[in-house]
Amino acid sequence: MGDDPEFTRAWVLHPDIKSDKDRRDATLALAEAVSLAHALPELKVVGEEVVPLPKVRSGMLFGSGKIEELGQRITAADVELVLIDGPVTPVQQRNLEKAWKVKLLDRTGLILEIFSDRAATREGVLQVEMAALSYQRTRLVRAWTHLERQRGGLGFVGGPGETQIEADRRAIDTQLVRLRRQLEKVVKTRSLHREARAKVPYPIVALVGYTNAGKSTLFNRLTGAEVMAKDMLFATLDPTMRRVELENGPEVILSDTVGFISDLPTELVASFRATLEEVLAADIVLHVRDISHPETEAQAEDVATILTDLGVGTDRVQFEVWNKIDLLPEEEAAAVRARAERDENVFALSAITGEGIDGLLEHVAQALQGAVITETLVLPYAEGRKRAWLFEQDVVEDERQGEAGFEFDLRWTAVQKARFDGL
Repeated sequence: MGDDPEFTRAWVLHPDIKSDKDRRDATLALAEAVSLAHALPELKVVGEEVVPLPKVRSGMLFGSGKIEELGQRITAADVELVLIDGPVTPVQQRNLEKAWKVKLLDRTGLILEIFSDRAATREGVLQVEMAALSYQRTRLVRAWTHLERQRGGLGFVGGPGETQIEADRRAIDTQLVRLRRQLEKVVKTRSLHREARAKVPYPIVALVGYTNAGKSTLFNRLTGAEVMAKDMLFATLDPTMRRVELENGPEVILSDTVGFISDLPTELVASFRATLEEVLAADIVLHVRDISHPETEAQAEDVATILTDLGVGTDRVQFEVWNKIDLLPEEEAAAVRARAERDENVFALSAITGEGIDGLLEHVAQALQGAVITETLVLPYAEGRKRAWLFEQDVVEDERQGEAGFEFDLRWTAVQKARFDGL
């Protein structure tokens, strides 16, 4: 099947359900679904369409006439995989696969495929596997044979020579318990790494945002790192961290995180919580937005909701970064720049051309400098380890010996002070 054995020929359908209260703009939703499909390099999208749907049919999703009409197009295009942008029940999936003689994935299944393709760290792999097993469990253990491709990693994803999970719910539960234990070990190790990093005086600046907003491109521009930055959804999964020296400011650790997306199924959000935990350790959060996108406001709301769910409150310094200003017509770009200038926490820029980046970095440096506290501290002579830590941090302006112990004049950040208190 197909004219290129390296690719799986895919057809993307967005059901535009008239009765859906939270209906999105169908054209934009379809464009996002196609971007999701492009995020898997082995898929070749050969067709895409919005399917108007007065109401959902419980057994088949679509009406019989529409199924026949779509089936003719799918057969003519030699399609191997149909991607439906929305939820599909196991019964609907089985019936449609039978009617069209193709494999079928719904939105959750496709996102899981992307996550499994992108997961680079042990933790990411375990999280994906757990999310996929939970998804399979609700689908009465559907076989994952849809993308016959050679790639390492996860047994359940299906590939040449891999056996499918042939198990009932109890077996999946047993596996989930085992994975949870492994994940706990990995997370424990990672929190030790985080504690080790807490001994480093660098503040953390985290980039967050809707998927495809340009975070990785900005990250690369700031760090010179070769993080995968493609115009595709979910180009980054596991947080990538680099040290950056700010001009007229401190060195910081810059963290690039996975992109958020609307209607992300709850089991995926929960499963990827630890991937975004780095944001909780951040001193400054940069919310990167694609300001050229027609749904930029709705995307920003989605990101804000997820940040709140993660526990990133208003106590954290947050700047909005309006990226991709280079894609706007000049008149519109000028209006966006003017709006950004009126708000000291908003920066209009282009990660591609570099416009506006210096201004953002200047404000980040100022925000971090503003957190510097000058105070005197008395430390008992027995606290040799804490004294050594203060010198390691390079926060000691002056040291004297008094009756009660060492007396220090310190210049440090609130974050460093909190870390010292936790020693």
